[in-house]
Amino acid sequence: MSGAVVVLVALAGGVGAVVRVVVDGEVRTRLGGRLPWGTAVVNVLGSLLIGLVTGLLGGPAAPASDAAAAAVLATGFCGGFTTFGTAVVEVLRLLEQRRVGAAAAAAAATVVVSTLAAALGLVLGRAL
Repeated sequence: MSGAVVVLVALAGGVGAVVRVVVDGEVRTRLGGRLPWGTAVVNVLGSLLIGLVTGLLGGPAAPASDAAAAAVLATGFCGGFTTFGTAVVEVLRLLEQRRVGAAAAAAAATVVVSTLAAALGLVLGRAL
């Protein structure tokens, strides 16, 4: 991977992190902060985008330019946009509040729904 691609991945990651803060804040404003909806929306949307980018640009026979674009978009932007660590902390906070059902639902939804979203993106990306 060239130095230019590495720099672009880093820049895209920064942009993704800023977009995450904005989207998370907007979702929390609209839905409230009792459950971690903002993080869930970010992770599901980011997983969908990673799947889509991978389906569009990440095939085994993809040219190097597609692989570089996939690295910038999926690893950079989507890596900065999604946040597994925050999801885990939010599940732990729900457990500290003794909201075991909400914690279990948030943990399961993070893994299951995000995986399904990535699979959908992959299928869509391959179909385009």
